[in-house]
This record gives sequence, C-alpha cells and structure tokens, in this order.
Amino acid sequence: MSIDLEWVKSSYSGTSGGDCVEVAVREDTVYVRDSKAVEGGPVLRVGRDGWTAFVGLAAE
Repeated sequence: MSIDLEWVKSSYSGTSGGDCVEVAVREDTVYVRDSKAVEGGPVLRVGRDGWTAFVGLAAE
C-alpha cells in the first residue's frame, strides 16, 4: 500500500501477538489488516458507513 496510514490496535489487544487486527482511517475509508501480517499482508478497505454498520453488528 503506497499511502501512509496511522495504524492503531485496540487497547483490549494483548502484547502476546494473538489474534488482533489493526485499523487506520483516511478520509471516508477504513483500512483493516491482521496485526501479524503488517508487511505485505492483505488490507481490507471499507467505507465509513459500512464499517460503522459492521462494528454495530459485532457489538450485539
């Protein structure tokens, strides 16, 4: 990915390198990646509305 993103990980994520994702936000797009595959791994891109809907459903 050629654009600079500021990735963040949940404060609920431990430091043992378990199953975590990182999220970055740029304009109207949210980027999601596996914290274990930060170099060259796949990155999911989703619009803010889609991300908001996903987080709402996951919280139920």
